[in-house]
Amino acid sequence: MSDTVAFDFAVDKAAHTVTITREFDADLSLVWDAFTRADLLDQWLPPHPMTAKTRYQDFRVGGKRFYAMVTPAGEERWALQEYTAITPKTHFSLYNAFADKDENVELPGSEWNHTFSEQNGTTTVRITVYNESLERMERILEGFTAGMKMSLRNLDNLLATLTGR
Repeated sequence: MSDTVAFDFAVDKAAHTVTITREFDADLSLVWDAFTRADLLDQWLPPHPMTAKTRYQDFRVGGKRFYAMVTPAGEERWALQEYTAITPKTHFSLYNAFADKDENVELPGSEWNHTFSEQNGTTTVRITVYNESLERMERILEGFTAGMKMSLRNLDNLLATLTGR
């Protein structure tokens, strides 16, 4: 990641939100695909040394993605996401909840809004995560912050590989 790439990670406990704003040195179509295609998500989303596996994904409003983060010891932490809004190449929203391997969700979950914009070959992604429960947000915040930073560095590396940079 170059020093000119913008990155902001803001926590608003009163509003139960975390907002991540991040620039990527890649065109919007490629960054959009990296956030919306399971084959690409599985390559960058898990923080090292974890891996990810998607059991299924149906990227449409009302569709779902069911996936697991897998530890090196083989432990699986499943999550179920339901897509609630999609505007191609500019925005999508989803509801995310942890689940067991049989898709039984653990509520409350969180609402994720992703917006995408491009200027001069640099794509900016803004992710706002709203947690229904402040307790849930505080419980996951430390690991989430470190994990997201690692994941976004993974995405930088994947984008560099895919663009040949």
